[in-house]
Amino acid sequence: MTTASKITLVRVVMIPVFMALMLLGYPIPALIVFIVASCTDFVDGYIARHYNQVSDFGKFLDPLADKLLVISCMVIFVQWGRMAAWALMIVLTREFAVTGLRLVAVEGGRVIAAAMSGKVKTASTMVGLCLMILFRDYPILDLIVVAVIVVTTLVSGVEYFIKNWDVLNLGAKK
Repeated sequence: MTTASKITLVRVVMIPVFMALMLLGYPIPALIVFIVASCTDFVDGYIARHYNQVSDFGKFLDPLADKLLVISCMVIFVQWGRMAAWALMIVLTREFAVTGLRLVAVEGGRVIAAAMSGKVKTASTMVGLCLMILFRDYPILDLIVVAVIVVTTLVSGVEYFIKNWDVLNLGAKK
């Protein structure tokens, strides 16, 4: 197992730690765990590319770990009434749809790279969730963060499909 994949696994292990801290009412330690876990995404990616440690396992686990971290936080905010379930459903739908599009593309011998809008979505989501963890009693902040998450999620999802619509071969018979 590569160093990059080990770092990704550490991120996965940090998710239940983060959730426990949040649910037990320790927002600052939870925020620290969330930030460290988020930063490991950049570290494992850098190591994988810089030291030629890109692996199929890493390609599978890295995006899964990212999604699990973000969704674990959002689920808690939905449970607490700080985020609408429909907003989380938009995020989940986009993630499943883009993942499905990528799987179809790979089957056709094409790789869909991360678009800039997807990177903006990820960064703004992570920063927004950090703000929501840190500032618990500001409903207007929650609304703004959720709005930014929903808008960037929709924009990036639409962009992926517009740029890669041909991958779906609509109307083609097998």
